[in-house]
Amino acid sequence: MNTVKFDLSCGAGEFKKLNATNGGPWCRRHAADQPRSNFEAYKAARIPYARNHDCAANGIYGGPYSHDISCIFPNFDADENDPASYDFACTDESILCTLDAGTETFFRLGQTIEHQIKKHHIYPPKDFAKWARICEHIIMHYNEGWADGYHLNIQYWEIWNEPDLDREDNPYKRTWGGTQKQFFDLFEVAAKHLKSRFPSLKIGGPALAGKSQWGKEFLEEMSRREVPLDFFSWHIYCNEPAKMVSDAERFRGYMDDNGYTDAESILNEWNYIRNWSDSFKYSIMAMHGIKGATFVMSCICAAQATRAIDMLMYYDTRPSAFCGAFDFYSYDPLKGYYPLMWYGKFYDLKEYIPSVSDEENIYTLCGVGEDGKITCIVTHYSENDETPAKNVKLDFGREGEFEVYLLDADHDGELVGKVTSTEFTMNCHSAILIKEV
Repeated sequence: MNTVKFDLSCGAGEFKKLNATNGGPWCRRHAADQPRSNFEAYKAARIPYARNHDCAANGIYGGPYSHDISCIFPNFDADENDPASYDFACTDESILCTLDAGTETFFRLGQTIEHQIKKHHIYPPKDFAKWARICEHIIMHYNEGWADGYHLNIQYWEIWNEPDLDREDNPYKRTWGGTQKQFFDLFEVAAKHLKSRFPSLKIGGPALAGKSQWGKEFLEEMSRREVPLDFFSWHIYCNEPAKMVSDAERFRGYMDDNGYTDAESILNEWNYIRNWSDSFKYSIMAMHGIKGATFVMSCICAAQATRAIDMLMYYDTRPSAFCGAFDFYSYDPLKGYYPLMWYGKFYDLKEYIPSVSDEENIYTLCGVGEDGKITCIVTHYSENDETPAKNVKLDFGREGEFEVYLLDADHDGELVGKVTSTEFTMNCHSAILIKEV
């Protein structure tokens, strides 16, 4: 029997924003007769932020008329001070629909990844200062009412996406068509301009694809140039929570070493991937099943336990091959929805209770409410699909009666009973949520 202990007197603060995603709900307010929608399920998950990167690749969010700088401001030679130069309608609708679900937009200022043989909008802007002013007017539209806009108080504004994804000598670069130095120059110009114009907002980036040395050089150069940075965003696709945490600790160290001690570390693209070559098909299929779901739940547990991560943003809840939360055709919840929805329940709790255990492949999340009652998640995840079941005992230092909800190959997070014993047999790729009654 593997015992996991919790000291209910040792609270460790609030629960972080760890079920944020890329992509909002799948619905069209202007097409009320649309019979499919995941709006209610998405809303029920209490997703705090939806990053709008890659939304321009999907018609539900406005497609090629939305979100990207090149879509909102289609003619770069136009007057950036003239409202007529901007096309906001589709982006407006996507952001407002997402807000209706209780989810704020994490706005990526840049371009959707281009997988096509000919690239169009991933190249360095021909005038960095003008690009920054265009971004300024987009922020004005959503936060200051400019150009028949809104007062949404969108807080997070991210400059570009994955500038490090491809080598500089790659003729088919997908996200940044310039050099590293050109990107550093663009980021400096944009970050300084936007932070001076909007000092209360959070300006950051660069949504690092994951190249550690590139990220280190970015932070060193931004520090040398005295560029303000409210958050450092980065990505990882892996198959072990420990890998996610080790990368987070490395980047947190780089941030601290370069004076960005108060900046947030935001992992805003992540999901299960065994590898990008011979196991890529396996990885995509795993994302959509119970293995992917328990990987998500285990990563959320690990992220809450480390100081090196301030926010997680799952990639993604758009209709795509990477969406393990909703079915592409029916829009119904998949196994991967339930970890996001379960975590949303923890926002009601008073404080996080760390566990005392080093049991391999067992991940826990525990909190207590204002009434002192316990809510706890236990997940058994392993990359090895043949890992045997484990017997787990939860020691809270006191007894209680608990509702038990089960997520496994045969159960979709539903209530399966009430117990007073906190001893459980956990099959690999399963999770339980227990709630004191």
